[in-house]
Amino acid sequence: MTKKTIILLGFIILKFALQYILISPEYDLQRDEYLHLDQANHLAWGYLSVPPVTSWISYIILLLGNSVFWVKFFPALFGVLTLLIVWKTIEKLNGNLYALILGATCIIFSSLLRINILYQPNSLDVLCWTGFYYILIQYVTTEKPKWLYIGAIAFAFGFLNKYNILFLLIGLLPALILSKQRRIFTEKKLYITLLLGLVLILPNLLWQYNNHFPVVHHMKELAETQLVNMDRVEFLKKQFLYFIGSSLVILSALYALLFYKPFEKYRFFFSSLIFTIIVFLYFKAKAYYAIGLYPIYIAFGAVYLSQILNSGKKRYLQPVFVIIPLLLFIPMYNLSFPNKSPEYIIKHPENYKKLGMLKWEDGKDHNLPQDYADMLGWKELARKTDSVYATIPNPEKKKTLVLCDNYGQAGAINYYTKQGIKAVSFNADYINWFNLDIQYNSLIRVKEYHENDDEMAETGPYFQTAIVADSITNKNAREYKTTIFVFTGAKIDINRRIVEEISKEKN
Repeated sequence: MTKKTIILLGFIILKFALQYILISPEYDLQRDEYLHLDQANHLAWGYLSVPPVTSWISYIILLLGNSVFWVKFFPALFGVLTLLIVWKTIEKLNGNLYALILGATCIIFSSLLRINILYQPNSLDVLCWTGFYYILIQYVTTEKPKWLYIGAIAFAFGFLNKYNILFLLIGLLPALILSKQRRIFTEKKLYITLLLGLVLILPNLLWQYNNHFPVVHHMKELAETQLVNMDRVEFLKKQFLYFIGSSLVILSALYALLFYKPFEKYRFFFSSLIFTIIVFLYFKAKAYYAIGLYPIYIAFGAVYLSQILNSGKKRYLQPVFVIIPLLLFIPMYNLSFPNKSPEYIIKHPENYKKLGMLKWEDGKDHNLPQDYADMLGWKELARKTDSVYATIPNPEKKKTLVLCDNYGQAGAINYYTKQGIKAVSFNADYINWFNLDIQYNSLIRVKEYHENDDEMAETGPYFQTAIVADSITNKNAREYKTTIFVFTGAKIDINRRIVEEISKEKN
């Protein structure tokens, strides 16, 4: 085993270890994770929230036992693979051992640590961006057609994971047109490659067509409820913060792409970055959408710095560029990860507020970062729903619908339940997962707390009995005061009302 391989294995082990120790045991899984895990029980070529790849991974997790270990393993794995691709890119660009160590350090001690602690499409999205750029470098270097075909497969897989990778293509095309590499557009093999990519994503496109393109509705809803609160200056500021420890390396990459002779053939990567950022700004995208851009530029920057710091007194600067990410990781460790208790954060809000971490998607400041509040209260909700469900007589259990306000509630109940509950909601993908083969007679209603709501007055008259069974008492949870109602002895046809509500929601 070579020295280089031993060092790489050390970085891989460190990366895996960090992903598991950066989450305090006080936190549950995050809201979105429950929905993604539940997709394993409803495999399809598309979903209202995401394309199908996440459900494939969720199915593997289900086969492995569905434990939290495996839920956290896969985003960590995608982070490790991102690290590995950056390592291989540095080797392809003729970087030495110092360049490899610098690049790996910058990747590990960056915002990717936070992305890789959550089971969401984002970790794989970053991997797909990085992998596609690596494949592009391989093609530009070798001009072997196989890399175009591999690129088509990588892009299609990225598309089937998260549509966000379309921004990569939108930013890359004008950059290629303005570069010497534009001759690729005269190559027949490019269009064969595009056809291959289209064939690979066709099942998802057909699913979108057959379901009236829910992605359009999803993006419209996202724009109206979340992106409308996004600030473009804040977007740019966060780009710097995400890779603050490696910012000098990334800036070195941009300089090298313009002026470093060995990188001349890759110069279009400079304008590709600019075009992609402009597109993100135009659409007022969330800041983390662009994270996949940067790992490949860390590779360019590490190689360039390894060359200019290779001789003379400049050699003494080599450790500085490695130490900077490590030093800046210290405040990041204290602030950027859910490794502090909610009580600690509430008592020490100053630095969190300065970094904008207490601002939620509603544009308002709260006690905890939104992701952290979304990782609390779920076990409590599932346990209490199970307890309520257990009180219903056995013959009636099968006829009891557990209806939630949002996908987080439904997903958490289904993940933690010991009673075999299959909760649903009119929210997100759950709207397609109602089992209408059962004629329901009772209802367990899990409802978000809103001061002016009166569920008993609204729903109670349609049943013979109605009680408030329990509620979420964790004040730090986003689901605080979420209430569990029990309605039995239906006076109406519940199934008919479900069908009417589904039709109303979809239209």
